[in-house]
Amino acid sequence: MEWRDQGIVLSVRRHGETSAILEVFTPGHGRHAGIVRGGTSRKIAPILQPGAQLDLAWRARLEDHIGAFTVEPVRSRAAQAMGDRLALAGLNAVTALVSFALPEREAHAPLYARTEALLDLLGQGDLWPLAYLRWEVALLEELGYALDLSACAVTGAVDGLRYVSPKSGRAVSEAGAGEWAARLLPLPDVLRGVGDAPDAEIAQAFRTTGYFLEAHLAADLGGKTLPEARARFVERFSRGL
Repeated sequence: MEWRDQGIVLSVRRHGETSAILEVFTPGHGRHAGIVRGGTSRKIAPILQPGAQLDLAWRARLEDHIGAFTVEPVRSRAAQAMGDRLALAGLNAVTALVSFALPEREAHAPLYARTEALLDLLGQGDLWPLAYLRWEVALLEELGYALDLSACAVTGAVDGLRYVSPKSGRAVSEAGAGEWAARLLPLPDVLRGVGDAPDAEIAQAFRTTGYFLEAHLAADLGGKTLPEARARFVERFSRGL
């Protein structure tokens, strides 16, 4: 069994004396792990960094074996991440959420393309927070938790949308919310792709996407705890407001 693809490094952990177990996100084979022989060496270890783009060849005797990777560097993103604390926190959030949320060996090519584009913006602090927010929305949609923000779930109105139902993920207008407003999630304009996307609105939108990541996605994965890396990124971003 073998295949070749490009992929984004999600995580690396030592295996034995000289090898490493590499987890990557690829367009054609999804989240996939394999052993890299000599992965702890001075030649190979520097290219096995989270967020790095690699050319990968995977081979195993049987399909369900962990198999082994041979790797070649395509693009490193270490310089962009290491020079900016917010970028590093964002990179960690992305790789942690992909590892957490995606089933093993299940292709999600559209999400892969979005993830690659997002990571290419690392270090661009004026663009990154909004791009990351849109990536979280895309992650929810890809996994079956899409938000429907087109019209009020109660009245059908398309104007005056202010809230999101925590149960259905549908928009609710101010008029439709009534006495239930306090129990609903915020719907800032930025979450609907409207307006100038001020940082305060992005931070507010993270509260809503975070709810669906935790209360719906994580709950359906057996009640697993959402990765701390996501909370650290949101906290660091919000601290700068």
